[in-house]
Amino acid sequence: MIKLDNLTKIFNTPSGPIVAAENVSMDVPEGEICILLGPSGCGKTTALKMVNRLIPKTSGKIFIGGKDTDGIDVTELRRNIGYVIQQIGLFPNMTVVDNVCVVPDLLGWDRRKSRTRAKELLELVNLDPAIFVDRFPKELSGGQQQRVGVARALAADPPVMLMDEPFGAIDPINREVIQDEFLKMQKTLRKTIMFVSHDIDEAVKMGDKIAIFRAGRLVQYDSPDNVLAHPKDSFVADFVGSDRTLKRLRLISVAEAMLKVPAVTAETALEEVTAILRDGGHEAAIVVDADGRTDGFVSSEIAESRRGLVGDHRSRLPATVDVDADLRTAVSLMFTHDIGWLACTDGEGRYKGIVTQPGITHLLGRTYGASSRRAPTAPAMATD
Repeated sequence: MIKLDNLTKIFNTPSGPIVAAENVSMDVPEGEICILLGPSGCGKTTALKMVNRLIPKTSGKIFIGGKDTDGIDVTELRRNIGYVIQQIGLFPNMTVVDNVCVVPDLLGWDRRKSRTRAKELLELVNLDPAIFVDRFPKELSGGQQQRVGVARALAADPPVMLMDEPFGAIDPINREVIQDEFLKMQKTLRKTIMFVSHDIDEAVKMGDKIAIFRAGRLVQYDSPDNVLAHPKDSFVADFVGSDRTLKRLRLISVAEAMLKVPAVTAETALEEVTAILRDGGHEAAIVVDADGRTDGFVSSEIAESRRGLVGDHRSRLPATVDVDADLRTAVSLMFTHDIGWLACTDGEGRYKGIVTQPGITHLLGRTYGASSRRAPTAPAMATD
């Protein structure tokens, strides 16, 4: 959808030419978010602003939807590109609904159509139209203003969006909320987005691709997981941080690391549990009820040392984790409860498997080239 071909920008200054972007080439596929990342002065914002000609390029080509943008009138180009900036830029003398409708009004949309569209977008960014349409920017919090800015950028339904550190000035709590809401929108809208950020955690969370710049050059362009697992050079490794393995936990779902450990019921005999666990090499079995929901666990030690039914000897599960959660959530729960594994459940609480600390280490290690490690069995969990 967006293609940069040897894009270069040289600023002529009294002290001589400054190369802000040098032969930058990259393709952003349709419907994906590409995060432009790097230290201050690296060229990421310059590259972004050349796409909608806020900064004229020195050389190279920019294509959007296969069309060379050199042949598109600059006003037409900008009206078909949504643009969101950190400073938001709402018009203080306009209401929220009029701010959202700026581009549709310029395009001559029917007023009823544009206002209906504005209300739909306000709902999409979690601002109740009944409350916010007639408010002025000064009556909104910073986070609310930023949401209006996003709605405005989406108003004319542009296929492409450019975002220049759009959430950088918002406090951490509201930033997380707005990021989550934006990602929910993106699942439905599937816009093609170039997004400048200075925050590696934001890039990992938001991006389908990450482009890391240094001194005007594109150093690495890859998926977030590959950037973290296989940084191209020491600059990228230092930039993403020494905790890059921990950052990868956000990118992997619990389902991807889940192990299949047998489930038993309260009516299962402990002798049968012992046989099941020995056969599979496991150290605990999850207890489920008639609907398949988790109802505790029984360890191999208990099963081997006692007699009777599981229901008389099961232990409480201190926590479970949803299969759709990321591994960062799972690891956090393990640390919180001082346990080495968690039962995994679906949205209805039905048991699906377990995730273990050794299993997570093994999964990450495979990507780093340590695939010869043996898959771990479930470690013991403390009983009540």
